[in-house]
Amino acid sequence: MRRRALLQGLVALLPAAAGASSLLASSRQAFALGGTLPSLNQSAPDFDLAGIAPAAGGEAVSTRLNLADFQGKWLVLYFYPRDFTGGCTIEARGFQKDLASFRAANAAVVGVSADDAESHADFCSSEGLAFPLLSDPAGTVSRAYGSWIAPFSQRHTFLIDPSGILRSTWVAVRPSGHSAEVLTSLRELQYST
Repeated sequence: MRRRALLQGLVALLPAAAGASSLLASSRQAFALGGTLPSLNQSAPDFDLAGIAPAAGGEAVSTRLNLADFQGKWLVLYFYPRDFTGGCTIEARGFQKDLASFRAANAAVVGVSADDAESHADFCSSEGLAFPLLSDPAGTVSRAYGSWIAPFSQRHTFLIDPSGILRSTWVAVRPSGHSAEVLTSLRELQYST
């Protein structure tokens, strides 16, 4: 409660409405642990990463994907710290459980971490994942999405529309139930457009 009172007092002390307006507007810039987030309702940062994707037989095969590959589809682009860790496994299992619902809603799910393709292939095989996992070992794409604290990607998720526009962002994601949360938001966005 004291923090709220202090903030209200500081805003009341601002010298002019114009000054207050510009200060409040600049404080709305989206920051998260991991850097500055891309702006909503703007073009999503482009990416071009190698990784693995499921093949028809279920085995993982090498792939290279970029944002343009998803033109005409919704894209759930989620960043996570490491394959085989507790939270990352829970989150991946959630997306796998809901994958048919995402596909029915014309949405692809793609995971990104600093792990290499071999680790991703083992993770997909171990967890039965049927969506691509991309490798960002230097954090180049993770940085563009405000999701990098070396040497790991941070647990952030981005929902990108079929035209490549960023529509929703989640930071400091709680792995349990996150997939359902993203699916609900996707359906609401699709319904409103």
